[in-house]
Amino acid sequence: MARIGITTTVPVEIILAAGHIPVDLNNIFITSPEAGRMVETAEEAGYPRNICGWIKGLYSVVVNKELNDSFGGIDKVIAVTQGDCSNTHALMETYELAGIETIPFAYPFDKDYDLLKLQMEKLMSVLGTNWEAVTTVKRKLDKLRLKVAEIDRLTWEENVVSGFHNHLYQVSCSDFNSDVPAFEKDVDRFLTQATNASEYADDLRLGYIGVPPIFTDLYPYLEMMGARIVYNEVQRQFAMPFATDDIIEQYRQYTYPYGVFGRIKDIQAEIERRNLDGIIHYVQGFCFRQIEDIILRQKLDVPIITIEGDKPGKIDARTRLRIDSFLEMLR
Repeated sequence: MARIGITTTVPVEIILAAGHIPVDLNNIFITSPEAGRMVETAEEAGYPRNICGWIKGLYSVVVNKELNDSFGGIDKVIAVTQGDCSNTHALMETYELAGIETIPFAYPFDKDYDLLKLQMEKLMSVLGTNWEAVTTVKRKLDKLRLKVAEIDRLTWEENVVSGFHNHLYQVSCSDFNSDVPAFEKDVDRFLTQATNASEYADDLRLGYIGVPPIFTDLYPYLEMMGARIVYNEVQRQFAMPFATDDIIEQYRQYTYPYGVFGRIKDIQAEIERRNLDGIIHYVQGFCFRQIEDIILRQKLDVPIITIEGDKPGKIDARTRLRIDSFLEMLR
């Protein structure tokens, strides 16, 4: 049983079917009290200043032995070479330089069914599993994903879940916190609490689009200001609320790897369904996805504020001021 690091969401069913433990390196990085130090460690190793902070964090989580040992270690890394960050290629090379085995996985840009099936079969072959075992795992995870989808519904329809918890439980579906049974128990506990919770009284309903924030206090700050995020776009995609028996189709419906226009259709539908007042578009410093802000602003018929983050930490004063002004404008 190996601990398999992942740089973004991949077919986790394959990892689990092979008897291994998935570990989302992003979640390890951003939840660590040493997250800022991880960025500095990568820069000390030679990573340029003008490279995404997430990439630096992913490097340090795996390569720094002290950090690696603190959460159980990583034996191999599955790196997404198409459908995520273009810097992942160089990240893989610095992993290999440090003696870390890497396994490439690519989402075909045009969502080609046969190419995606081939990528999954190659991953099965490398990890040592088959379609039958993967399908069995998928059926179990489908039931758990439905529970996480209920947390999402309780957020926007019943108004009893915070934006942060909506984010947390959905983003955790990338690896199910490396322990599926324990994660399911946590979800069950939270659902029990949520169904008995008081309804939020915030006056603004917001959507959050873009990669998960590197800011550590965005959600509580918004709620302190009388607004609440009731739609987390990419996090919801990680949770895969898609009703399909075909695992290949499931990962074709997953919008994040395939370009902005498929994402826009999903965002437009959720803006209407959730009755959103405005959108926060988060962009990561030095990320190519910042360019997509041009398209999103032209295609989405709702007020949008674009905020940028660089390194882990609290929202800076300038961004807080811009958010405050945006909320007042919506009011």
